[in-house]
Amino acid sequence: MAEVDYDAPDLAARIEQLSQYDLDHLPFGVILLDGDGVIRFYSETESRQSGYPGKPLGLNFYAISRCAGKTDFEGQVTRALETGKVDLEFAWPGDFSDATRSLRVRVQSARKGGVWMFMQRD
Repeated sequence: MAEVDYDAPDLAARIEQLSQYDLDHLPFGVILLDGDGVIRFYSETESRQSGYPGKPLGLNFYAISRCAGKTDFEGQVTRALETGKVDLEFAWPGDFSDATRSLRVRVQSARKGGVWMFMQRD
């Protein structure tokens, strides 16, 4: 399995070199959203660690996530996409399976459009 540093400045570029198997087995969650916020890839690790039931492929991430209606998370990502390059980081309290757990979220531009989201849990 490939080793990828969550803190690498070029994390998205490194992720895009991996196989689906490697993406599914990283120690942090990986989600790919298209430009409309629709989930196109949802890693096995994210599914397991988040506690979200099933694989939400084809659903709008912002509509189903815990951030829905609580922050301007979607707006920040959308504005960054409009500038042509996304490189954001957030701390987020709460998760689907454990409301007391916090996560660190990185969002970076995907080479073919949209964004990669990386979820690291404490």
